[in-house]
Amino acid sequence: MEDITSKLFDWKKDGGQVEVFLYDAQPAYHNGHSGQSDQFKGRVFHFPDELKHGNASITIRNTKISDSGDYRCDFPRLQPRQTFNIDLHVGSDVKVVVREDSDVVLPCSLRTKESIVTGFFDWIKDAQKPDGLKKVFLYDKGFHDNNGLVGQSEEFKGRVFHFQDELKHGNASIIIRNTKISDSGNYSCYFPRPQPPKTFYIDLVVGEYIY
Repeated sequence: MEDITSKLFDWKKDGGQVEVFLYDAQPAYHNGHSGQSDQFKGRVFHFPDELKHGNASITIRNTKISDSGDYRCDFPRLQPRQTFNIDLHVGSDVKVVVREDSDVVLPCSLRTKESIVTGFFDWIKDAQKPDGLKKVFLYDKGFHDNNGLVGQSEEFKGRVFHFQDELKHGNASIIIRNTKISDSGNYSCYFPRPQPPKTFYIDLVVGEYIY
């Protein structure tokens, strides 16, 4: 994974007509630079600690139905130029479509934005399939599967991570690195301790060719 801390990447929506987020070495739209669509101002953030891993993912907070659409992450200065596409559907459930071998962020965030640093959340895949249920990631006050806690499915070991700095905002999103076709499926993010408990659902589609 190449370090992109000193690179430029640009997120746009709907064929490049809507500016979502721009990162250029340090400045970004949400830090006051002009050009970002009013629709996304104050809601889109990147992950600074992930840049060194080549991760240009963004998080969109408080998603709306109008956020649904085709998104493109473009690295215009790389040789050759690189572009990645994601199809986002916002509804009662969320659908994310990505290309095989790319990294993907599965969103999950409490609407109250209360800190979950000392909380608990659990990610599982294909929960509706008794024989196919797989443990993806577990966070419990700092102890989680990919740091040695037993129970995580073999196919996810070493590939799934959360965002430590985002926990204070109630963000339980995870990133799956180097996605495979077999990662496609129905994911659920479960918070057992709020009253009532809360579950969020994401449908992930990983394709060999996504344009």
